[in-house]
Amino acid sequence: MIPARVPRVLRMGPARLTAGLDHCRRLDLPAHRTLHGVVEPRELGELISYANEVDMRGRGGAAFPFARKLRAVADAARSAGECVVLVNGAEGEPASSKDAMLLTRNPHLVLDGAVLAAEALGAREVVVATAGGEVAEASVTAAVNERRAANVSGGAESRVPIRVVGIKERFISGEGGALVKAVNGEEGIPPGRKKRAATSGVDGLPTLLSNTETYAQFALLAEYGPEKYAEVGTAKEPGTILLTVSGGAAHGAVIEAPAGTYLSDVLGLCEAEIGDGVLIGGYHGAWLSADVVETAVLSREGMKQAGATLGAGIIVPLGESTCALGEAARVAAYLAAESAGQCGPCRLGLPDIAKAMYALVEGTGSIDAVRRCVRGVERRGACFHPDGTAKFVLSALDAFEVEIATHLEQGSCGRPVRGVLPMPEREAEAQYRLEVDWSRCQGHGLCAHLLPEFVDLDDYGFPSFRQIPAFMAKDARRAVDMCPALALRLAQTGGGDHGGTPKPAGKPLRLVKDGVMKKAGESVPRLSRVGIARA
Repeated sequence: MIPARVPRVLRMGPARLTAGLDHCRRLDLPAHRTLHGVVEPRELGELISYANEVDMRGRGGAAFPFARKLRAVADAARSAGECVVLVNGAEGEPASSKDAMLLTRNPHLVLDGAVLAAEALGAREVVVATAGGEVAEASVTAAVNERRAANVSGGAESRVPIRVVGIKERFISGEGGALVKAVNGEEGIPPGRKKRAATSGVDGLPTLLSNTETYAQFALLAEYGPEKYAEVGTAKEPGTILLTVSGGAAHGAVIEAPAGTYLSDVLGLCEAEIGDGVLIGGYHGAWLSADVVETAVLSREGMKQAGATLGAGIIVPLGESTCALGEAARVAAYLAAESAGQCGPCRLGLPDIAKAMYALVEGTGSIDAVRRCVRGVERRGACFHPDGTAKFVLSALDAFEVEIATHLEQGSCGRPVRGVLPMPEREAEAQYRLEVDWSRCQGHGLCAHLLPEFVDLDDYGFPSFRQIPAFMAKDARRAVDMCPALALRLAQTGGGDHGGTPKPAGKPLRLVKDGVMKKAGESVPRLSRVGIARA
């Protein structure tokens, strides 16, 4: 049985990437060869010409021209002496399942494309990086073993070793620099300074780094040739695309469809309720309103006209029964927790954005406050994560303008947050909270100076605390150690709701005096002993 992480496969139009999956849970090597034959080695110039002719682009989100990557790696390899081909199967985006589907059910098509490129480039090896411990890792490892046992390699595999690397999966793990670092045995977070994998990637060698679907498409291009490959799709964007539909869809699925398919047709196939909007491109993507959805076309050009980007083919309709603003706040909190924590905009700014979003949900915040927080992170991060998060949040502010007004006027829209937007099912990383001994606390305020994003002071200098993500534990311990009154301690807590993502602005501590409760921040008499209660 295919696990929940890899939903069922549907198609609109001809079966290419999904050929054979109607009859097989997984295509082993003999089944794959029956469908696709043996891909013979090709000259690099011919492959570059093919990719240029159909304007093949990467399918991981950035849509970078594949021919330019091939040429850049080939040029760099002439100086370095060798190169590596790296398959990015680290699908850290919770709303995407297409790459996991390919590696789980059709791994040999991906390997054919990677080996084809490796042979043309004279690469040292092919590395397939995927989420460690998941079924996709097991499937592609089995595929490599099948090829070794059969001693057949599409003409090239026996001369190009294939290595499978399981990495820790998180939202930022699929970023190119983070993936290279993880494969090299380092922590899988984006490097502080941008490096081009084409010149320095795996083991410092020039590396052809592209997405799982891209290599599968590359294998099909070599099999069909440019003319047949372009028989479906649009004139500017030939071929099919893989889409992941989830959220408010009655039937979540990975769908293969020709480029140029109407978004409304895809949603109809999945019996999806649009609700307040449809998220396109994932959690660094944008929201489309219901009226835009009706005419939107699924292609790079079509999505640009609609005000979004196709990205990795992620489509998440909200449906009618959930609070759209609350769902957006959940994602903002998740993205803040997934930060590498290595720069100010991520470490300080993203929790502030999430806090401001939750204030909107509770009817106590303002749109201007959210926008101020967003301006504090835009174009200032060490990687694209702050900008992607800002894009998502700003798009939500525009798409849910009516609902925001309702929350600000009434405190709620009347609908619960149902957790429609997908979150990781794995166990949450450790979270922490600061606890205070109020018999010792003297209101010095040093903790707020050391952890300004997680500690608030009232008018008299007494603190209240928000949940602290794992990457900030070191800073929190420093605040504990430096407290002049020795009043703080750090406690580890469990995960939050919906996939282990707690609200960054948890329920506030209230100060209690003579049975009267006041929210942190309200004026209270200064006491030598103050009790605590949770709101």
